[in-house]
Amino acid sequence: MTERPRLAVVGAGPAGLAAALTAAARGVRVLLVDAAEQAGGQFYRQPAAGLGGHRPHTSHHGWRTWERLRTGLERHRAAGRITHLTDHHVWCVAGGSGGFTVYALRGPGQEEGVAVRADAVLLATGGYEQVLPFPGWTLPGVVTAGGAQAMLKGQLVLPGRTAVVAGTGPLLLPVATGLAAAGARVAALVESAGPAALTRRLPALAAQPGKLAEGAGYAARLLRHGVRVLPRHTVLAAHGTERVEAVTVAALDRAGRPRPGTARRVRCDTLAVGHGLLPHTDLAETLGCALSGTAVRVDAEQRTDVPGVWAAGEATGVGGAALALAEGRIAGHSAAARLYGTAPDPRRWAAADRARTRARAFAAALDAVYAPPAGWAERLPDETVVCRCEEVTAGRVREAVGALGAGDARTVKLITRAGMGWCQGRMCGPAVAGLTGCPLDPGRRPFARPVPLGVLAGLPDTE
Repeated sequence: MTERPRLAVVGAGPAGLAAALTAAARGVRVLLVDAAEQAGGQFYRQPAAGLGGHRPHTSHHGWRTWERLRTGLERHRAAGRITHLTDHHVWCVAGGSGGFTVYALRGPGQEEGVAVRADAVLLATGGYEQVLPFPGWTLPGVVTAGGAQAMLKGQLVLPGRTAVVAGTGPLLLPVATGLAAAGARVAALVESAGPAALTRRLPALAAQPGKLAEGAGYAARLLRHGVRVLPRHTVLAAHGTERVEAVTVAALDRAGRPRPGTARRVRCDTLAVGHGLLPHTDLAETLGCALSGTAVRVDAEQRTDVPGVWAAGEATGVGGAALALAEGRIAGHSAAARLYGTAPDPRRWAAADRARTRARAFAAALDAVYAPPAGWAERLPDETVVCRCEEVTAGRVREAVGALGAGDARTVKLITRAGMGWCQGRMCGPAVAGLTGCPLDPGRRPFARPVPLGVLAGLPDTE
């Protein structure tokens, strides 16, 4: 970069794009850093350029919003207000009142280190999927719901020919309809939440009629494709030898436990499963930002408690694209105002604030509806692998707590190695917390991703 940017935005999903465009429109020089080859994040994920996708909009919701964001990004890039670094994987952000340094890896092998300085930082790092383990979840053919969607959107391929989509959360609807529209036979949509839970939250949900209409549209598409919907059901196990061949599902009672005599097998070659999302907070934690539960704590301007650091989108609490866009706009307005000592445009600020309030209320209602089934950890057989990286079983975790006296997740980690592998506990953390009864507290990590030793050795001594 020939000129030091005033604001570095990490993440080019809905929140990051909204923040970057808003700040750039207010005259801020913005550096937009993202790991993907194209902007959009998971929600607006685009097919790889070499695949020649002719109708990418057919697998997307909110395509017109994406087109506006894309056009705005192109315009600001051409004007020199935004520098967009693609295929840059940020592993650390450091600094303070004197400015910040964004450290990233670039290139296919992620072996080349890059460091860029900025006056302020806005974290729009998104979230990652939560999958609660069950027997057979490590079989080939078992993928996360978001992973199946990424294959469909980004690579234009199906994870299999006959799929079961299972777990809980609103993400299951677009995944099931997307797979069916692309030619897969979706044998069942297995959702642990039930209609009664939605009915109890109807007043809060009705405040967003557009979202209700969106849900109705998904329901109509499921019906049109002949997808069998099993509400108040859960996957008990996946079966197969070389890959998944079938799953056992069962109905849940009012307490969220499997009802005796309701188990049945559903044949499939793919299981797309997910139990909601968790915020990505690694970079924020490295900077010393306070958390509220599992999310980055922010004020009404999306500012963290570290001066010069803003956060927006799923990192501050999972709530969907509409909430991420609203928070991104507010963060962009605030960053521009604070950097230049001016006041935000009151009309635009008020509109974004109203959108944020409505989206947060809707997200809170959905959180109450789509909770994992009660007692899932108690039902997990001892031989089930919980930590895939280190091959730690549920029985080993229980032994660490019961026989060896581990009273917190860190001690369980030291005894069993659960969470010491490649993912650093991101996948197994919720399962270990559920088995031990400990709260799911994000572990503070110095790096947000693995870093080659050569990159670390090449840093100046002062860094």
